[in-house]
Amino acid sequence: MEKKRERKFLQGNDAVALGALYAGCKFYAGYPITPSTEVAERLAAWLPKNGGRFIQMEDEISAMAAVIGASLAGKKSLTATSGPGMSLKLENLGYGYMAEVPCVVLNVMRGGPSTGTPTGPGQADIMQARWGTHGDHPCIALTPSTVYEQFSQTVRAFNLAEKYRMPVIILSDEIIGHMREAIEVPLEGELEVIEREKPACAIDEYKPYDNSVLVPKMASFGQGYRYHVTGLNHDEYGFPTNSAKLIGLQEERLIKKVEENYDDIVQVEHFMCEDAEHIIFAFGSSARASKDAVLNLRKKGVKAGLLKPLTIWPFPDREISEYASKVKDITVVELSVGQSVREVSRAAGGRCNIKHIYKVDSKPISPVDIEKAVEG
Repeated sequence: MEKKRERKFLQGNDAVALGALYAGCKFYAGYPITPSTEVAERLAAWLPKNGGRFIQMEDEISAMAAVIGASLAGKKSLTATSGPGMSLKLENLGYGYMAEVPCVVLNVMRGGPSTGTPTGPGQADIMQARWGTHGDHPCIALTPSTVYEQFSQTVRAFNLAEKYRMPVIILSDEIIGHMREAIEVPLEGELEVIEREKPACAIDEYKPYDNSVLVPKMASFGQGYRYHVTGLNHDEYGFPTNSAKLIGLQEERLIKKVEENYDDIVQVEHFMCEDAEHIIFAFGSSARASKDAVLNLRKKGVKAGLLKPLTIWPFPDREISEYASKVKDITVVELSVGQSVREVSRAAGGRCNIKHIYKVDSKPISPVDIEKAVEG
């Protein structure tokens, strides 16, 4: 008898926890913080039943460190937080980029800065995700807007982390994290689950940071291979180096492994864009209101469409550039004073008019407000 998908009525944060288990996550370290705490609560109960480990750490800094350590030992690892906690994780996040350690970091965005609005939505951590940790470094950040996408994009985040050997960020927000929707949970094997590539060479031939390939294979600690891990620039064996040649090769490889795989990493949803004269650019909870706005505008005879990024970093420059050459205008909808609109304007390159609607008062943007912005 054919097995049927289980239908569940889930909160967004629950879907992240379930998606992590589906992807093979075996370790969670975190610290409670609104509005992400439900992820920790669910995994505290679920991970031990699925062969995993849960640790509540003393703070966000140590949580990020623990996740890196577990990943080095071969376990798929997750931590979840919100804006203030993300600020604390940044130093060790940078370490994860430099040491090329796969892991997933969920930021359920809320209002800020500082403690801000713990129970209100925000979308102003976009630039923090890309540039929060110092130095040149790669970045992959995903932006789900439905409860099902909380599940599926968590699976994809783990896949990208393992495939490209780096931390991957999920940027949810308070509305998506706390809303509930019915989803059909994919059967085992229905969604792709990627495992990291492990070396098969002799122990003395293993180069954990081989600059001749974009993504070197990664051995797990305790499984036969020994290598050095550091946040310093290092040679192909992981030991610190002052060689300008090796430092340059390493820094450029870290960036290239993301930039040269744009088509594999960047995902966007095109909603009613085929004949659109007006494009709305929105992600997360703002994309939900924007989709309603598109439907309402179509009823009025306004040819509107929604470009919804599921990947916010790398920024979907190619898609925006393509639409900018065809449409009259792009309206950017965000719960931020202007972090996304600046990027859209850059990608559009002056080829169309750019409009902007935003809120930073802890309230969502309504479809009616978006319709007015498009028509105005």
